[in-house]
Amino acid sequence: MFASVDDITITYEEEGVEVIKEIDKVILSKGAWSTILFRYQQWAPAKNAYSEDKYSIRRYRKTGGEYRQQSKFNISSPDQAAQLADTLKSWLSE
Repeated sequence: MFASVDDITITYEEEGVEVIKEIDKVILSKGAWSTILFRYQQWAPAKNAYSEDKYSIRRYRKTGGEYRQQSKFNISSPDQAAQLADTLKSWLSE
């Protein structure tokens, strides 16, 4: 696993193919429990191309000196991502 929160990635390779390609990440919180927002693309073999950008919020817990994923929420579409951002902005401006 990962010893440092800065080293955590969702990049994943299978049989020499980068199946999950991490585009960017933002560490939202650090500590024994860390939260990271990832922007990534997924390989689509049928199309022989990567998907459009996808997003995932993941929580990691440090135990035994290593970070292990505890939970995740995948944002299912650009529309859902925009709705989430708009809702948070409106709540924060109240």
